[in-house]
Parts: sequence; C-alpha cells; structure tokens
Amino acid sequence: MERTVRTSDGRTLAVVDAGDLTGRPVLVHNGTPMSRRLYGPNVTDAADRGLRLISYDRPGYGGSTPQPGRIIADCASDVRAICAALGIGRLAMWGLSGGGPHVLACAALLPDLVTAAAALGSYAPFDAEGLDWFAGMAPGVPDAYRLALTDPGAARAGLEEAREADLATPASGLAELFADFLPPADTAVLTGGLADYITRTNHEALAPGSQGWWDDSYGQIRPWGFELADISVPVMLVHGKQDKFVPIAHGQWLAVNSGLNRSG
Repeated sequence: MERTVRTSDGRTLAVVDAGDLTGRPVLVHNGTPMSRRLYGPNVTDAADRGLRLISYDRPGYGGSTPQPGRIIADCASDVRAICAALGIGRLAMWGLSGGGPHVLACAALLPDLVTAAAALGSYAPFDAEGLDWFAGMAPGVPDAYRLALTDPGAARAGLEEAREADLATPASGLAELFADFLPPADTAVLTGGLADYITRTNHEALAPGSQGWWDDSYGQIRPWGFELADISVPVMLVHGKQDKFVPIAHGQWLAVNSGLNRSG
C-alpha cells in the first residue's frame, strides 16, 4: 500500500506499507542510495510472521521532498510523523548499511516509539575514537569522502556522474558496476530477483536527482546530531566480515565502544 505523509514543515514523505497490515509494525531504513521499495522475499517472510513492514523514501529520494543539509538525526521527526499518520504508537525497526545510523538515531531519540532495533552493516560515527574510518573500504571510496570534506562542489559533481552511471545500468550489468565494491560471495548472489530489486529501488531513488544521495553520504561524515550513549532500547548489531561498502571494523567499533552491548 502506497501512502504519503506530510511533515510539520510541509514536506512530503513517500511511504510503503506491506506485509501483514494488521500485524506488529516494523519500520525499515533502507541503504544508500535506495528507495522505500521492500524486497519481495522480506515482505513475504514478514507476512508469514505476522509483521507489518513499513518503509519510506528519505528526503530527496524517490517521492519524498528534498531536505538539503539534513543530518542523520533529522530522520527521527520524519519517523514520528509517519507513525502519527499511520496510528502507530510503538514499533520495532531495522536499518541496513547507510540506513544503520538512521535506525540508531531513532533508537536514541524516539524511546517512546521504538521498542527494539537492529543495525545491519551500519557505519560508525566519523569521529569514532580509535577507528580508522576508511580502512577496508573499496578503492576510490575514501577519496570521494575526503573530497566531500575539502571540495564539496567537486565531490557533488562526481556523485552526479555516479548517479548517471547507475541510472544507465540494467539489472544484468549490476554485478559489473559494483565489481570493485563487492566480495565474491556478494557478486555470486547479485543476480535474478535480487539484482532486479536493487536496480529498481536505486533507479527510483535517484530519478529526481542526486540530492538524497548527497545528503545521505555527506551526513555520514558530519556530526550525526545524537549520542549513541542515549540509546536505552535493545539493539542488535549484524555485520558481514567481507563488507567493503562499510567495513566490519565499523560494526566491531559499535559493538565494543558505543555501549550498545549493554542493551542488546
């Protein structure tokens, strides 16, 4: 079910409501760049388990109004608006990759709404003490982040080129497009329905332009706007050892240094 939600400042959020619509609600924060679209097998699994899956386009993606300069913490007010519009008083949530910090933000800032959270392949804060934030990332990725800090205009131009390449790539070319970013285990499964899904959700997210992708990416290396120490709800951290988009050192840092292991 497709919905639109208006925020208090007049923006529009595009929302999808799926799974068991009468079941226990779980909100999904998809990765970067991804739209609100949910992977079919996840929806089927949710329905079988009596779960209602909700997802939305973060500002600037797909059908959601851009919010230039947004930070990670800004997602909390958007999630509160979605919950109010859908009549949801309590829910669990999970976030994947670039959505990981967003789910952590909601866990910290919305304790009255969030019952529990899971962060899958999440980034750690850019200023994480003792973490080499760039170590283990795919070739070229650290340079792009560093350029965003020193020459945002040039970095934005590079991101627009990446957007155009993404939009021009069919599902059959996705593995080749991501060849430098994926370990063999991921390349092997990036076919069929999964490749179709990722291509469709990326294309929909980026169709309006690169603003959503820029704010998502740049937001990772700016202050997030909340403290991990403020999270009081249970949090599960999951991370792949071979991840080259977000190296496992990020997940290990979150597990050891953030204090999240006290609650989940």
